[in-house]
Amino acid sequence: MHATRSRFADDRWHFQHGPIDLIIGVDGEAAAVARALGNAWRRFGEILPELVSELRALRQPIIADVEFGGRVAQRMFNACCPHRGSFITSMAAVAGAVADELMPYFSAERGIARAYINNGGDIALHLQAGQHHRIGLFADLGKFAGTVSAMDGDFDIDADMPVRGVATSGWRGRSFSLGIADSVTVLAANAATADAAATMIANAVNSDHPAIVRAPASSLKDDTDLGDLPVTVEVGRLPAEAVQAALRQGVWHAACLVECNTIYGAVLVLQGQTQVVGMHQSAPLRLHAA
Repeated sequence: MHATRSRFADDRWHFQHGPIDLIIGVDGEAAAVARALGNAWRRFGEILPELVSELRALRQPIIADVEFGGRVAQRMFNACCPHRGSFITSMAAVAGAVADELMPYFSAERGIARAYINNGGDIALHLQAGQHHRIGLFADLGKFAGTVSAMDGDFDIDADMPVRGVATSGWRGRSFSLGIADSVTVLAANAATADAAATMIANAVNSDHPAIVRAPASSLKDDTDLGDLPVTVEVGRLPAEAVQAALRQGVWHAACLVECNTIYGAVLVLQGQTQVVGMHQSAPLRLHAA
């Protein structure tokens, strides 16, 4: 299995290596962009072997401090550590940590005005002063069509905001969830932090309603880090009071993370109901009309 890269017609790049699948967009001077892409590509091919070499430890529940040999593995652990009062493994931050690992190659170049690295919806950002990024919000991950026109809303991330990472989690996302959120999108200082927090907030949006179907994670995937924990496989139509109660649990969890400055803000969505936490006065979320 070898790393591959290709260039899209719109000048975005696709880096892929096994389960790691990145879309990279860069705006800047041609020479600076070429240097950054070259350096990022050389580093990219090293990441998956490094993670595989420490995979067993990365899949273990975090209960004590651990020193990892690889930078990405350590980023994963560091991002997940604040949540270790509940069940979490370092794998909760893998997508964001990979994106974060490559972003310094772009931010170090003065000639690059802005860049993003999107790892399956978990995004690391670079913004010079005066720049901004528009980040799409998809309320239901199960209905994501892969196009900009499918967005339910968007964030306008300005360089002055303390946000350089965005991540989304939910029960129909790429990874298993213990909760029932259609989506939880988190804004944070980096992508790994946002990734871990989105996972935990999505887990907190939960209910014991009989319309929810769960199965042991191990019955769905042999090598899951979640073992026999029951993960959500189906969420039927819930009464309004059950939706509100589930969202309240997630909002409380998100508010605690905002209060301790772990994240900047979060948007929680469940069956058509949306709750926004944090964002302060800048309120970067703009919801689109249905």
